[in-house]
Amino acid sequence: MEKYLVELNGISKRFPGVVALDNVSFNLRAGEVHALLGENGAGKSTLMKIIGGIYQKDDGTVKIRGKTEEYSSVGEAAALGIAVIHQELNMCRHLTVAENIFLGREIEKFGVVDFKAQNEQTANILSDLGLDFSPDTVVDKLPVSKQQMVEIAKALSTNADIIIMDEPSSSLTERETEELFRIIGDLKSKGKGIIYISHRLEELERITDRITIMRDGKYIKTMNFKDTTIEEIISLMVGREITEKYPHEDVKRGNKIMEVKNLSTAHVDNVSFELFAGEIIGFAGLVGAGRTELVRAIFGVDRITDGEVIVFDKSVKLKSPRDAIKAGIVCAPEDRKKEGLLIKLNISENIALANLDTIANRIGIISSKKEKDLTKKAIKELRIKTPSSRQEVKNLSGGNQQKIVVGKWLVRNAKVVIFDEPTRGIDVAAKVEIYNLMNKLKKQGIGVMFVSSELPEVLGMSDRIIVMCAGRITGDMQRSEATQEKIMELATKFQAEVIE
Repeated sequence: MEKYLVELNGISKRFPGVVALDNVSFNLRAGEVHALLGENGAGKSTLMKIIGGIYQKDDGTVKIRGKTEEYSSVGEAAALGIAVIHQELNMCRHLTVAENIFLGREIEKFGVVDFKAQNEQTANILSDLGLDFSPDTVVDKLPVSKQQMVEIAKALSTNADIIIMDEPSSSLTERETEELFRIIGDLKSKGKGIIYISHRLEELERITDRITIMRDGKYIKTMNFKDTTIEEIISLMVGREITEKYPHEDVKRGNKIMEVKNLSTAHVDNVSFELFAGEIIGFAGLVGAGRTELVRAIFGVDRITDGEVIVFDKSVKLKSPRDAIKAGIVCAPEDRKKEGLLIKLNISENIALANLDTIANRIGIISSKKEKDLTKKAIKELRIKTPSSRQEVKNLSGGNQQKIVVGKWLVRNAKVVIFDEPTRGIDVAAKVEIYNLMNKLKKQGIGVMFVSSELPEVLGMSDRIIVMCAGRITGDMQRSEATQEKIMELATKFQAEVIE
């Protein structure tokens, strides 16, 4: 019999009201990339957390290098040569890059932490990964894409030979993704096994040897990637055929809702554009182009230093998100855990908090019926997979968390809805649900703005595409005019310049 690095047989895991895993089997060979695929809520992350020592299985066996193992902590898993790169960033943001990488296994000298040695080793790791930031950079000062690379660096620093990568490329630029693939190729050549979870199916052919598909907590099928097609994979993942990946709908454009005139912030330079009712504008550009900073300013998060935002011909002062919401502008932010959710609260509480002005009376007493109705509507319309509206958000999959970020704005009388990377870390079927929500909003006469790093998504769902580079708009074109090549040319127009 073949000796696997990892072999799981009959794994089951139950949470209150939920069977997360039901008799699942999986194996990993040395020197291969084995992709684990399925919709959000299929059980992929739960299975990986069992391998990584975060969760303990209820039934089944785990073999590491042919030997049955019983372990119950991340430390014990690490001692077995297992490292996990999580989809959701799990770092101490107030600490430096080096401090995060060596957290829990600090280098000591004479009984105290040797920060110099840690920084030197971190510098070597960052250099090997082609990263250009310093070991003593505080993590919170880095953009999400760089924080993701710190997670990867931390996992690789342990010299593990079983590496679990859960959506590692979801926040990376194209160049960083290429570098990640180079690193993966190097790890394979050294005989390390990689379990790779990704919803970006198009990238699998670059690195994947085998795939295993899960659905609703159950094992469906394992096959060689070269023996299948993306269409077959999607069908097995969702249990049905998805006829259209980007369900764009043409809607007659209405009146002008919002105008941004000569807007500037610390990272945005003299930006102007208009948004009309029934229109979806996609914002394209490389990481650092200023797209997120622009929508943060429009939502009242970042300070506007010059220019104005006009909603229905009335200039509005946006000093806080409260001002934006009052003006009819709402936003689903890029970092859902940090800015979009209170993960220790349940679904109902998260949705209620964004709508207190509609569900509470004049003296602040919340109507439990209104709260229940709002939550029920969001769960139904977005098909949020949960045993109860009282389920804590932290126990939901990343895709279902993202749906709640969007769902809490569904009932507001919003005129402008902003989505910043709305489908990051979401499976194919859930992406289509978000796209259908965008279509629904524009058919209701709402103006939709969305930022995305996935060019096919921007091209597929936008009515109009605005391209940014170095904080400025470099292109504004109709859907029919846009091509991937044209967008990339505009996205690099001022790449060598730096805005002070």
